[in-house]
Amino acid sequence: MKRLFDIFLSVCLILFFMWLIVLTTLAIRLTSKGSVIYWSSRIGKNNYLFQMPKFRTMQIDTPEIATHLMYDPKLYLSPLGGFLRSYSLDELPQLFSVLKGDMSFVGPRPALHNQDDLVALRTKKGIDKLIPGITGWAQVNGRDDLTIPEKVGLDLEYLNYQSFWFDLKILWMTFLKVIGQNNISH
Repeated sequence: MKRLFDIFLSVCLILFFMWLIVLTTLAIRLTSKGSVIYWSSRIGKNNYLFQMPKFRTMQIDTPEIATHLMYDPKLYLSPLGGFLRSYSLDELPQLFSVLKGDMSFVGPRPALHNQDDLVALRTKKGIDKLIPGITGWAQVNGRDDLTIPEKVGLDLEYLNYQSFWFDLKILWMTFLKVIGQNNISH
């Protein structure tokens, strides 16, 4: 049922937001050098490496580390980067990853390929068996403000209590956080 929901919702949202996807593509192309899409190497289900698309919000020479680990990430933002991140518009291309099956709407946020500590702890707890999500229980409960053990603890809660209704609750909480711009990295 989860996969059918993911396919249905991703197709609906792609169609609904196509105008915004096209406008964002044009705006990025007109305001900065480099590719419109940034392909991030991420860890998926069973620790499979996949390429996750995002609208590029950083300059092309930005180091490939988690934003919250940078000294001052604002130094690397593209002209539209802050705006795109504020409203999570940089995440729109991930709808295609959901449609493809690399991601789900709800699940643990996929780790960067170089976040070995997070990947190891998730693997130890069995969380690597889940399809990663655009949003998840850890994202609505602190996101980058969480330590790795706290994040994995929330991922484990999701693993143990996952259900269609829990996913809907997380999607609703995500919607409220995006609208309120709570815990959104700039």
